[in-house]
Amino acid sequence: MKFLRMVDLDLKDKRVLVRVDFNVPFQDGRITEDTRIRAALPGVKHALAKGARLMLVSHLGRPTEGKFEEAESLAPVAKHLSRLLGVDVPLIHDWIGAGSSSNRFDPMTVQPGKVVMLENCRFNVGEKKDDEVLSKKIAALCDIYVNDAFGTAHRAEATTHGVARFAPVACAGPLLAAELDALGKALAHPARPLVAIVAGSKVSTKLTILAELATKVDQLIVGGGIANTFLLAAGSRIGKSLAEHDLTGEASKVMATLMAKGGGIPLPIDVVCAKEFSATAKAETKAIRDVAPDDLILDIGPQSAAALAKIVEQAGTVVWNGPVGVFEFDAFGHGTETLAHAIADSKAYSIAGGGDTLAAIAKYGVTDRISYISTGGGAFLEFLEGKTLPAVAALEARAER
Repeated sequence: MKFLRMVDLDLKDKRVLVRVDFNVPFQDGRITEDTRIRAALPGVKHALAKGARLMLVSHLGRPTEGKFEEAESLAPVAKHLSRLLGVDVPLIHDWIGAGSSSNRFDPMTVQPGKVVMLENCRFNVGEKKDDEVLSKKIAALCDIYVNDAFGTAHRAEATTHGVARFAPVACAGPLLAAELDALGKALAHPARPLVAIVAGSKVSTKLTILAELATKVDQLIVGGGIANTFLLAAGSRIGKSLAEHDLTGEASKVMATLMAKGGGIPLPIDVVCAKEFSATAKAETKAIRDVAPDDLILDIGPQSAAALAKIVEQAGTVVWNGPVGVFEFDAFGHGTETLAHAIADSKAYSIAGGGDTLAAIAKYGVTDRISYISTGGGAFLEFLEGKTLPAVAALEARAER
């Protein structure tokens, strides 16, 4: 994978536009979790230290294009970034020239070594459709375009894809470069055995990922509703647990692919069940053969967790997406906790991604012992699936010019 890197370029006095992913959660007008903002700080600080006239652009939420909505404004993000950097980060509203010429934003007013935040790019008509006219307007603002938003790399939009086609120079920021390097190491040239952990509520949302991984990995660990569908395919009882009965045939194909190459999908031999889905539900550990018709499987049992931990212990590379149980309820989090600590203790190169996975990593205090934590959700999954990420493809194409 070949692309230009921002850290290799001369940024002094250059108009540098960086696409970041500051789509952070809010509650009562306050940012509740700022991991994505902090992850972008190294790139921001590098550009400022090198004397760039720095402009940051991000989306936030899903506003109606062409309509300003205060609830979707990046104003609180700009204030938060100001505090993190210790410098003022002004928010620029009319930055693509929608207003009168006298009020239009001129990037040259940003002094070298200073930074501004451009208002939510999804307020601009044509952003999500990757409009060429809009993309060219954005490209005209900069000498160097930098994509440092891996979380949006799977989307072909004006600020993630279009501008990369028309900017004088297009490159990857340190966060995006690190993501691609880490994922490439984990999947392109992995230390063996390669173990993938894929969990979630539905097989249908991750079926193509599972099928693709089955051709690459040595062991595929499934969890949650996905595991229930695989248990059904293997003829096991799952009671009234969440599963997709119409996809057991597809699950069987995935298992057959792995078995044909000497790998496998280790299914639970014991599970933790409840009669209802709630934090206060009584948890019962049962052998899989003893699951009752009115049982809900909400976690893997201790024997299954220990077996999976052993697989992880022997791995050379671990890719993790999704908790294996309803870890938000403590009574049903022991399987995920055991697996999290096994990954942290393993000598394997480990990479984890997805919102629920990151929440589990934080809950069980192993953040510092995972080799690489991806900031991407959908982009992480599509990379695992082997799909071409439009934003990355645009940077690769520019590197070949």
